[in-house]
Amino acid sequence: MREPAFHVIDRGTWKRNEYFEYYFHTLKCRYNIGADLDISRLQELRREKGLKFFPVMLYVVMRAVNLHEEFRMTFNEKKELGCWDEVWPCYTLFHPEEESFTDIWSEYSDDFSVFYATVTRDMERYRHVTGRIKARDGQPPHICPVSNVPWLAFTHFAQDSYAEGDFLSPLIKFGKYEARGEKTVIPLSVSVHHAVADGYHTCRLINDMQDMASFPERWMD
Repeated sequence: MREPAFHVIDRGTWKRNEYFEYYFHTLKCRYNIGADLDISRLQELRREKGLKFFPVMLYVVMRAVNLHEEFRMTFNEKKELGCWDEVWPCYTLFHPEEESFTDIWSEYSDDFSVFYATVTRDMERYRHVTGRIKARDGQPPHICPVSNVPWLAFTHFAQDSYAEGDFLSPLIKFGKYEARGEKTVIPLSVSVHHAVADGYHTCRLINDMQDMASFPERWMD
């Protein structure tokens, strides 16, 4: 299994350093942006190919995340700020019989076919593991948490932590998709640490997801 490289940021020349210092030490905050994605064409092509929805949507999210440095940032073991070459998805599996969940992680690939095969294999392998939060051991540090709330087409989703921490990855959730007129839409929520990304960056991330959902024939083999 290949491991992404970690690149330390030169804080002395990094153009965002003042903003990072302000939002990490002075006005400490995360923020949420929610949006509806039009997944009409994505659903049409997915169904034509007989593909499962969650791995397809997970690819849309992770491909967009990996396009942008600000959503691949973290601290290393020496507490140096840096950026991964790529991040991998950490996602939840729901157990309806127990009304509980576990989470697992999968290796990322830009190649949709490889990614889809990897995620569906991992979901099948770990779907019966219950009674603990982490169903798969050995979670790597280069992860981005993504989860699905398929029971509600929510209009807003906010999340926060009472404990201070140095977790800089975005937290991404999508809800229940539904038909609205001739369109199929899905609610999406992105929670971001303001130290690494502003509203502009998060809007660009969401717009990239929309572009992928609008033109899936570009990448869905």
